[in-house]
Amino acid sequence: MKKMTIRTRLTLVVGGMLLVGGLVLLGITYLLVFQQLGDKAYISKSIDGPPAGVAGNLITNIQGEFRSDATQAVLTQGSIALAVVVVIGLAFSWLVAGRLLQPLHRVTETARRIAGAPDRGLHERIALTGPYDEVKELADTFDLMIARLDKSFDVQRRFIANASHELRTPLTLNRTLLEVSTDHPDAPTELRQLGRTLLAVNDRHERLIDGLLLLARSERAVAERSYVDLADVVAHVAALQQDADVKVTAVADEAPTTGNAVLLERLVHNLVENGVRHNVPAGGWVRVESGTRPDGAYVTVSNTGPVVPRYEIPNLFEPFRRLGPDRAASSGAGLGLSIVRAVATAHGGRVFADPRDGGGMTVTVILPTAESSEYPT
Repeated sequence: MKKMTIRTRLTLVVGGMLLVGGLVLLGITYLLVFQQLGDKAYISKSIDGPPAGVAGNLITNIQGEFRSDATQAVLTQGSIALAVVVVIGLAFSWLVAGRLLQPLHRVTETARRIAGAPDRGLHERIALTGPYDEVKELADTFDLMIARLDKSFDVQRRFIANASHELRTPLTLNRTLLEVSTDHPDAPTELRQLGRTLLAVNDRHERLIDGLLLLARSERAVAERSYVDLADVVAHVAALQQDADVKVTAVADEAPTTGNAVLLERLVHNLVENGVRHNVPAGGWVRVESGTRPDGAYVTVSNTGPVVPRYEIPNLFEPFRRLGPDRAASSGAGLGLSIVRAVATAHGGRVFADPRDGGGMTVTVILPTAESSEYPT
């Protein structure tokens, strides 16, 4: 049931007050007229004496009819006048309420635009003019809040850009030095073994930093969208995993959506890579599917693997959370499913997982469906 707006409630309150006040005024007028007519009849009888015979009865009847007609006219015409006043009052109060609430509509429209484009809309302000009242105070407070959020987002964007450069540079330099030392023909076996170990550690740190930076970027809503068929993404990612020890099969049915193609590819890649990494030692498989359902386009990734307790599943979508012994042994950074959830949320979708009987999981991502005709390629 749709709730009444403030404008409607204000109009009804004013109309109700007019109606109650008009009824009270009409009642008082009726009593005064009735009393006044009764007093005049009594005075007439006192001066002229009591009427006698047929003439007296006729005069009495005429006075009674006159008083009845007068009071009836007061009620009828007063009710009509009251109805006209209430209708005019309702119309006037509707216009006045709309005028008074116009600044609130401006605040709402600005907030809606900012919510629709958070990365670009934070630079917008209400800048409400007029007397300093409650609405002006609300608009100024909202502008102050948006200014602080805008500043915080700018700081975050600068931090991501600086961290991307400052953190990757020394790791790239370390990898180069280690590769040169390891590939040197005179390097002893112990040095080569140490170099390979350090290269593996360095590679894990690089993946960790890339994952953190991607997670920070993907948590913001996607402002610029393009048409993406998830079937193409599924087929491409599955083809890249054909050399893995785990068998990867794909059922790529058409699944149109909109968003950032790079982030959506990373979403599917993380799901498939996660299914390959957390699998059984031999005879394992990963199945990735795409398609459409009534609530949107979907990607589903199922795999064999260790038994996953249902109560542990929500924790797997948190950063740096792994299951059981994989906490220490896994070569991943513990950000795969966190990035999947962040990318899905940024695209207006959702993700959920269910444990499979016998081990492994089924992870499903649902995104809004798009019509290909709206995004010509």
